[in-house]
Amino acid sequence: MKITRVRSRVVDMPLTGDFHPAWARGRNQTNLLLVVIEVETDAGITGIGAAHAGLEAAVAIERFVAPYFIGQDPTCIEPLAAVLRDAEILGPPLYCMEIPLWDILGKLAGVPVYKFWGGFSDRVTAYCATAEIRSPEQRVDDVHGLLADGYRAVKLRFHQPDPREDLKTVEAIRAAVGDRIAIMVDANQAGIEPGFGGHRPWGFQRAFEVALELERLGVVWLEEPLARHDYAGLARLRARLSRLKLAGGEDNHGLHEFKLLLDLDCYDILQPDVLLSEGIFQVRKISALAEAANREVAPHTWGNGIGLLANLHLAASIPNCPYFEFPHDPPSGFTLHTRDQMLRAPLTIDSDGMVRVPDAAGFGFELDEERIERYTVQRFG
Repeated sequence: MKITRVRSRVVDMPLTGDFHPAWARGRNQTNLLLVVIEVETDAGITGIGAAHAGLEAAVAIERFVAPYFIGQDPTCIEPLAAVLRDAEILGPPLYCMEIPLWDILGKLAGVPVYKFWGGFSDRVTAYCATAEIRSPEQRVDDVHGLLADGYRAVKLRFHQPDPREDLKTVEAIRAAVGDRIAIMVDANQAGIEPGFGGHRPWGFQRAFEVALELERLGVVWLEEPLARHDYAGLARLRARLSRLKLAGGEDNHGLHEFKLLLDLDCYDILQPDVLLSEGIFQVRKISALAEAANREVAPHTWGNGIGLLANLHLAASIPNCPYFEFPHDPPSGFTLHTRDQMLRAPLTIDSDGMVRVPDAAGFGFELDEERIERYTVQRFG
């Protein structure tokens, strides 16, 4: 089998309403931008993937990946993964290009990818990953709604100028629902979007003070409390905590960086993303290193439904994934329906608050071709 063509489509899909993500410093996000990728073969099998990016990724795929993929055997994935690692020197990360290869291999074998990798479980516990900053009263109402929908865990964002204001939200939720829902907190200190104003770096002392309060409130983990390369600060902070876990890694790249995070005792929970951090099977290697070190892996999934589904197969294939990130923040414009609008049907949770892996061969991507075509703005390949 040989790769005959690599196609990319830049797709600009609308959200259904206003969406003000906490990490974007005042920006109202009105769209969902992605690159839909198809790798065609002479056997008639096409692998599908996506980039959580736009034109820059499509151009880089066309220039730095497609010329090296065409004519190659798509089932010989490790040599092609090396191409992706080298390509990052020249452009944006293109680790998403490993996903279509495993999709091809899964379809060829006639099994879902997660079973191809051992099939640890067919479903994973979801946590509802919220994005906006809201009042404590509003978040209490939100949590009541999430519990009614079946969620058993929620992640909040800490982005107020004074973190004590953010802590009031956690306290209000605890007072309202007790321990009926697990709470995670994301400070988004590891990687900052370009812009001016609105971001106040925490530093070690503030991160430590917030962590102690979250520990008192029974929060499961604190995510990205310090800069992503502050290995010494992260290790020092982790060593001072007894119950609260530290999580992070979505902005780190490459096997070598994740090995450093483990070796230097920075995190209890690693959060690589198979679209951004490394190739999907390379992230399985990271997961194995974490398992050997008695650490956990909870993939970062924020972006689009194709990436979410790929990360789900990874999560279901490993024994050390405690929770699965499930972006959904109603009544904003970013919900599971807008997140997955490029698919025929959105991924949902079951009555136990878990996400089940589709049983179709490969990753089980079922694209809404009509909608993708309507919102395609550029084509390559």
